[in-house]
Amino acid sequence: MSTSNIGIAIAAPSGRPLDIEAYTLGVQRLRQQGYLVHDYYDDDKKFQRFGGTDEWRLAQLNAAAADPQAQVVIALRGSYGMSRLLPAIDFQKMADSGKLFVGYSDFTAFQMPLMKQTGRISFAGPMMCDDFIRTEPVTYTLDQFWHCLRGPVHTVHGAVPDGGVDNPALEVSGKLWGGNLAMMVSLLGTPYFQAEQRGICFIEDIGEHPYRIERMLLQLFYAGALDGQRALVLGDFSGYKLNPADNGYDFDAMLAYLRQRLPMPVLTGLPFGHIKERATLPYGGMAQLVSGPRAFTLTVSDYPTL
Repeated sequence: MSTSNIGIAIAAPSGRPLDIEAYTLGVQRLRQQGYLVHDYYDDDKKFQRFGGTDEWRLAQLNAAAADPQAQVVIALRGSYGMSRLLPAIDFQKMADSGKLFVGYSDFTAFQMPLMKQTGRISFAGPMMCDDFIRTEPVTYTLDQFWHCLRGPVHTVHGAVPDGGVDNPALEVSGKLWGGNLAMMVSLLGTPYFQAEQRGICFIEDIGEHPYRIERMLLQLFYAGALDGQRALVLGDFSGYKLNPADNGYDFDAMLAYLRQRLPMPVLTGLPFGHIKERATLPYGGMAQLVSGPRAFTLTVSDYPTL
């Protein structure tokens, strides 16, 4: 499929662009590359920290889903805002559109109820800001994205960070689900939360101290959301600072505790999160995870493609 046959709709259901000039140039760049781009964001309608009022952001999402020329709907940005829209989103209409919905971070709050209410698979992957507006595009991120959407099988390789503790050796399979940890916890106990049974759960977050990561994971565990999981795969958790009060309690100490406490294998090294080089993951696809001490391979199939 050539780029001229791919239609992309952009909607801002959460945050607004922090640099409107860079955003505009990014949209222009996609069009110059041959993609048919329909931009439903209007900077004149931005509201507070959001990409518009709740009503306008919902209208953008609905318009993108209804666009007959678009196969892919890409979220403009994460930040915050999707939670406000959940009661008003017609998830069945979203699923029936046949669109491939893409985003991460705050977009987790769309992906989970979409899967729960309709069984529709979406994609944890790049957003316009800032993956498609960089003056120097990140080859790995964009290659992962287009390779995944073209399918029919997608592979992600992970590796334990230098100095990190070995991963357990295992070979498991299950439905892939997860996303941003804070967003997952925010949905817990609501009609929008669903854990995939016997799944492979991936998580990431930004600016969350190790004790907060541990606390949120224990909340999911105590609530039964992690029951029966084949594996828990950690992505990037950067952007925090340790302080003297931690007294040796760092990410590795938190990881060691979780591996003792949680009843499933816990792996590190997934290239996913608020980082430049980010994998694309089909939320709800069938995954096989094969891991050795320092590296693993995650292979995903049975998901919709272009």
